[in-house]
Amino acid sequence: MKKGLLMVVGLLAAVALLGAVGCVSSGDADASATLPYESSPQSASDLQLNYNSQWMGIWVSGQGKVTVVPDVAILTLGVEAQAPTVEEAMDEAAVAMDQVIATLRASGVAEKDIKTQWFNIYPVRRWLDGGYELLLGYRVTNMVTVKIRDVEATGPIIDAVAKAGGDLIRIQGVSFTVDDLSQYYAEARTEAVADAMAKAQQLAGLSGIQLGKPFYISESGVFVPIYRDYSMAMLEGGSVPTTPISPGETEITLTVQMAFAIQ
Repeated sequence: MKKGLLMVVGLLAAVALLGAVGCVSSGDADASATLPYESSPQSASDLQLNYNSQWMGIWVSGQGKVTVVPDVAILTLGVEAQAPTVEEAMDEAAVAMDQVIATLRASGVAEKDIKTQWFNIYPVRRWLDGGYELLLGYRVTNMVTVKIRDVEATGPIIDAVAKAGGDLIRIQGVSFTVDDLSQYYAEARTEAVADAMAKAQQLAGLSGIQLGKPFYISESGVFVPIYRDYSMAMLEGGSVPTTPISPGETEITLTVQMAFAIQ
């Protein structure tokens, strides 16, 4: 009995000793964790990293604008035919579209600049009293986009295709764009960066600080093509011999965001 009691007492003593050692280790860890930040051997680099973080420095945005005269017209047009059967509707649409395409080619539009946008065949129904529906026939729509590289020829081309397509012609609209934007984006980018740097230098001067090197820059550009809608009323007869088309001017806008370090 005494022997067993001695064994139990010995085990309890051993457990207590291990617990004390664990507490000492834990205490050392806590003491290490609460040491001042400057005592860490990596404190200088960490502070430099924080100094150059996105929360430090001068952040500005700059904008550049370039006015451009469009040199390309994008014309969206096609034909739409309705008949009692699908075959009849398709035949009517095909004949009208062939005439429109032939007119475009004769007007100097290249084959590569004519692209099918969509082709649809769908039934035309009318709902009657009592919840019944009456099938009136089928409608075929064939639309293309046409790139006209001679902007001044846009009006005469619209008149020509309207005559070729007759009552089946559908002209959705025309937009104007620039064939090669790279040169104008470069000009706008130069203006945007200069604008951002001027703002940063002014802010630094007003704040009594010295401007450092930029450590961040991004850009976003916006080019909005001019779009004009042309109804059939504009294309039918009248005293005007040619549909008037004016591309006007458009703006290419580019914005940059820059961040500068503070020395």
